[in-house]
Amino acid sequence: MYGKTSSDSINSHLVLLSTEQKNVLYELAVLKKNGVNTANFWLQHKSQFPQLDDNLRDELALQVFANSEIQYTAPKNSPVQFWMQTQLLTNWMFYLSAFIAICAIIALFKKYWNLLIDFLIKHLAPLFRFLFSPVLLTYELLVISIVCIFYGCKIEEFVLRTVIVHVGLCLLWSQSTAIFAQEYLLKRYVFKIENNFWDADPWQAVKTICLPALALTLALLYVLCNVPQDIFYNYEIVLSGIAAIYALPFWRFLEKYLYPVLFPFTSDRRDRSINSLGGCTVIAIVITVVLILQCNPLFYNSIAALISLLTLSFLILSLKSNYRIHFGNYYYLQFVTIIFLTAVFVFGFYFRLNEIIWFSLIGTSVYLVIKYFEILSFFSDWRRSVWAWKLLGVAVLLWLLAKGILYVSKIVFIK
Repeated sequence: MYGKTSSDSINSHLVLLSTEQKNVLYELAVLKKNGVNTANFWLQHKSQFPQLDDNLRDELALQVFANSEIQYTAPKNSPVQFWMQTQLLTNWMFYLSAFIAICAIIALFKKYWNLLIDFLIKHLAPLFRFLFSPVLLTYELLVISIVCIFYGCKIEEFVLRTVIVHVGLCLLWSQSTAIFAQEYLLKRYVFKIENNFWDADPWQAVKTICLPALALTLALLYVLCNVPQDIFYNYEIVLSGIAAIYALPFWRFLEKYLYPVLFPFTSDRRDRSINSLGGCTVIAIVITVVLILQCNPLFYNSIAALISLLTLSFLILSLKSNYRIHFGNYYYLQFVTIIFLTAVFVFGFYFRLNEIIWFSLIGTSVYLVIKYFEILSFFSDWRRSVWAWKLLGVAVLLWLLAKGILYVSKIVFIK
């Protein structure tokens, strides 16, 4: 770490300091700002300075910190490096704890929701029977969802903020769906959503899928504007946005013209859902290309979210199980998937977007493992054959992939 002091803030004391001394003062200021006891640190480096009283030392450290630019990372085994690594570890722990808490709360809602409703309706009559009737309770929960989203964004603590906001988002989606579907029990309107997506009347899909997804997208946009540091909302808004767009009626008509881009051969017997996924993938590719052509860093998180979704879509579409009779589309999808994964890596490397590079590497690794099992299935009944040999092959394949990633990263990022 190197402190390069700008000329406007140089005073008579700073002029006499060497680069090494400025580095020490910079680290001292960083440790102080993060609440670390700096007594031992100063004792280790005190000999590098002339006689300085504590006030003058602290003032010099603040001046160096305020007028410095970080040009490279902290020295190995320094207190600042340890603090940065600790911050990285704890941030991942926060993300994991928030994710586990969200899953647990949703599971509890699913497990006890009907029991809670039945108890409230049966035992708290007559007033509570009115207050907690399925229709009125739906609107009450909708209001609670708005309150959770609005005030949840103002909470400073990350885990609590994430849990409350996601509870609000889940309630917003479920209760708006219940209102538009006019079905106020969870099992009933989830069943109605599944039927309406393929229903003869496409406007039913607009009411039960598009409008709730649009409401969720607007809520996520509000959350992103208020807590832009929580980047995972970029992924969620992409999913809700695509759901809102793809549920519009005209896509049902255009779908038959979209999915042939990925399925040019017409002799396959594919499920309707695979054709729809192909059409949705084509739409997502177009949106991604449009955002990339903007060359605006503001869209990088959304592009990363779209690419992660596209990677998953291509992995599903390239599965052999989707093609039962003619394998022309299967071979074609392998070619398209390889081109896509290569293009993603090149794009991430060119713009130095590490997240996208990781998506391409992980997607490629998963793709190769899947193809390993599919190739075996062409030559033998892999379900009945000895699994130990296949697992050994997977281990060798993963070892080769790890070696290959290390070799390529060394050439690309170091040399």
